Amino acid sequence: MDWTPGGLSDDVEDRRGDSGGGGGFGGFGGGGGGGLGIIGVVVLVIVSLVTGHNYIGSYLGGGSSGSTQSAPPPSSQYGPGGPRSQYGSTQGSSGRVNASPTEDRSAQLVSFVLGDAQKFWAQTLQEQGVQYRRAKVVLYRNATYSGCGTAQSQVGPFYCPADQKIYMDLSFWDQLAQLGGGRAEFAQAYVVAHELGHHIQNLLGTEQKVERANQQNPSGRNRLSVKVELQADCFAGVWAKSGESRGFIHTDDIAGGLKAAAAVGDDHLQGMQGGTVRPDTFTHGSSADREKWFNRGLSGGTIDSCNTFAGNE
Repeated sequence: MDWTPGGLSDDVEDRRGDSGGGGGFGGFGGGGGGGLGIIGVVVLVIVSLVTGHNYIGSYLGGGSSGSTQSAPPPSSQYGPGGPRSQYGSTQGSSGRVNASPTEDRSAQLVSFVLGDAQKFWAQTLQEQGVQYRRAKVVLYRNATYSGCGTAQSQVGPFYCPADQKIYMDLSFWDQLAQLGGGRAEFAQAYVVAHELGHHIQNLLGTEQKVERANQQNPSGRNRLSVKVELQADCFAGVWAKSGESRGFIHTDDIAGGLKAAAAVGDDHLQGMQGGTVRPDTFTHGSSADREKWFNRGLSGGTIDSCNTFAGNE
């Protein structure tokens, strides 16, 4: 994947230097800091690693297990931009943090991917008569506040429709590697593109329709959640197709994205716990389905390629 590290854009809120980790933030109850050991792994599995929905509250015995949209009220445009990207870049400012060069590079990669993907989706949605509203990425450590409640690193990256921000603790890349998703930069890019896919769903009204359906038929929540997540995987593939056509994403990069998608499949995560794989409890889809829909977006390259809600898809 061809890109040039640089600064963070204005679409990134860098809170890594903030003190946080335990108690409440901005009036919201905190979930507690510190390592969770094997419990943290279970939370990582059940709650979902690559998610637009926050299930941490229900797992720990409080709050709703539904969309973050129903939760209590809880980065980026490019750095300098990739050498072959047609979209240019916006150089922004960021608070100073004490971070390793590896973490700083990851933050700048997040900034690059979000910037390129947002430019792509703004153009794509405009062609469909939909006005694009920019999302932001919040980088943090341990815990921070969000429009959907307290964001905690144990939850993994997630999108909050209430404030249209993606929350991400960069330590997630270590967890992704432990789950078999690798450390390839495009694996990280896939995660960012997936979360931005939830923003696209929000702008298209999909999130709202699903929430209404969940209220009418709560028993179908898991099934619809899987369709939502697979569509976000597909949207990540649509963006990857654009990057491939513009020459900064390469064939061997795609393998990293597929590996990450497989690593966060519900069946793979449940299997890692040593328990029974139960498709009826899936909230994100199997490894095979996640790879299939990422590939479908990659091959189709359009929003219409990603109708996971049609028929028995």
